[in-house]
Amino acid sequence: MIPIIILIPAAFFCLYRALQGPSIADRAIAVDMMGVVFSAITALVALQYQLSYLLDLSIALAVIAFIGALALAKYLEGRSLDD
Repeated sequence: MIPIIILIPAAFFCLYRALQGPSIADRAIAVDMMGVVFSAITALVALQYQLSYLLDLSIALAVIAFIGALALAKYLEGRSLDD
């Protein structure tokens, strides 16, 4: 339970950076970090309560966060998604 308690403030700090970030890149990184933190929290809850479907959800969250970060990076570079 202690790692979850540590990760929850990290999610709030990422949310603060996503809302107040000075640039779009800062906000994008904050949203990507929130995805990683939520994925980690979900995985920890899955391990704590022995719920395997939450582990699947955690993996799906991580993949979606990764794909979203790649898409946003391409957008920030000004390239299309099929490059």
